[in-house]
Amino acid sequence: MALAENASCAKPGEDVVFSEIVELNVGGQVYITRHNTLTSVPGSLLWEMFTQKSIQSLARDSKGRFFVDRDGFLFRYILDYMRDQQLVLPEHFPEWSRLQREAEYFKLLELVKILAPKISKQNSIGDEPCQSDPEELSPSVDTARNLAAASAALAGTPGGSIPTVASGCTGQDIRRSGFITIGYRGSYTLGRDSQTDAKFRRVARIMVCGKTALAKEVFGETLNESRDPDRPPERYTSRYYLKFTFLEQAFDKLADSGFHMVACNSTGTCAFAHEQTDDKIWTSYTEYVFYRE
Repeated sequence: MALAENASCAKPGEDVVFSEIVELNVGGQVYITRHNTLTSVPGSLLWEMFTQKSIQSLARDSKGRFFVDRDGFLFRYILDYMRDQQLVLPEHFPEWSRLQREAEYFKLLELVKILAPKISKQNSIGDEPCQSDPEELSPSVDTARNLAAASAALAGTPGGSIPTVASGCTGQDIRRSGFITIGYRGSYTLGRDSQTDAKFRRVARIMVCGKTALAKEVFGETLNESRDPDRPPERYTSRYYLKFTFLEQAFDKLADSGFHMVACNSTGTCAFAHEQTDDKIWTSYTEYVFYRE
């Protein structure tokens, strides 16, 4: 527990001494740290929670951990900053704006100031037309750029003209091609001699494999990145999974993004048979491969 033994019976208004080690549940992610770390930035929200508020006013989960309803993944960087007041982020970190929002919530003013120039630079890069990774540019985009350059060159030439090319080259117009694989593990019960209907259990987790940038584009906020949080956008991953458990919902999102199914595969294994009913419990793994040109 994060509190001293007599903390649970403390009365409102009494001083409560926290133990040296404090357990936090931040958005479902568990963190264990020192009390001195949480109070290292005077005026911050965590400093207020653990120095100014009573135990009764602090929310706790079923295991007694102090609960904070914020982004559990980004809190790791908040906690790192509070340890030594330095910001160290991985390369290709994609969540600058969201981290700044978390810093504002936790009242870490110096961290907000550190993040502000990074976000301004990122936004200025995003405003440039047709920004994308060089390896991701499609031939059609290169053609559009060449035509635009030719048009500009001919504009200063007497009698020179070229058909107008649509200049609305935004990030949404550049659709990266590639594959995304959706996989899930399931189980079902089959009666004796297959004479009864199979009883299916719900899908526990839908996994996503493919290029990081594509997965984030298609699934957005419904993508759980906690198992592979620092993956650069141009790299591939097989550790993401979805926050929902309906395959049709995943298929709808892929279809809305222009993907279509090109292959699927499934394997099944009989895990065990019930001794009294002879019902067989089967486990299966299924993959669906989607592609966008």
